[in-house]
Amino acid sequence: MTTGFRRPPAGIHPPLDSPDYRATALRHPREPLVIIPQTLSELSGPVYGPGAVGPADHDLTHQHAGDPLGERIVIEGRVMDEDGRAIPHTLVEVWQANAAGRYAHKGDQHAAPLDPNFSGAGRALSDADGRFRFVSIKPGAYPWPNHPNAWRPAHVHFSLFGPSFLTRLVTQMYFPGDPLLAFDPIYQSIRDDRARKRLIAGFELAITEPGIALGYRFDLVLRGRDATPMVA
Repeated sequence: MTTGFRRPPAGIHPPLDSPDYRATALRHPREPLVIIPQTLSELSGPVYGPGAVGPADHDLTHQHAGDPLGERIVIEGRVMDEDGRAIPHTLVEVWQANAAGRYAHKGDQHAAPLDPNFSGAGRALSDADGRFRFVSIKPGAYPWPNHPNAWRPAHVHFSLFGPSFLTRLVTQMYFPGDPLLAFDPIYQSIRDDRARKRLIAGFELAITEPGIALGYRFDLVLRGRDATPMVA
């Protein structure tokens, strides 16, 4: 016997076709989704060994010879299941733009400078209590071609696998007080207001490092009514 996951309520995850987010019109499924039974294959794996994650992979500010430009930040949080229990030893990956709002990727050619001391990607394993920690710089906003004068709010991408294929999560973390959130069709595509606000990290003085970096808390819940929304 296997115990399956509860299916998330409507509104937590954005619709597959969100007209204001124009790219979804080209990539959403055209046919109804097939509901796959939750067998042992879906409820277990994948398994990723800790050997591939280095002790400094979580620190995006110490990956090059010099220091990156921008405001230092620390992001801490916990990975939890739908019942609030910690998910230990799971892979958490992040990627982001630099302080000027540009990704270190050949596909990003907009007129903002690259930072030779910032690659913008890191990874960590959650500890026995499901906790993780990243050190980085606050990413900048950047323009995108979704609609006239469109700008993406500052955000950090997160990718998690969790304990099974059904707990896969790709999402984005936003920063409190960002005025661009009200105009962002990706963020606004999540119809449930409470779920949408779960994508905004909370500022915490206890995480802040005096004279070095501001601290933010961003907990991740895999599945369930309090799930972190899926945002690609």
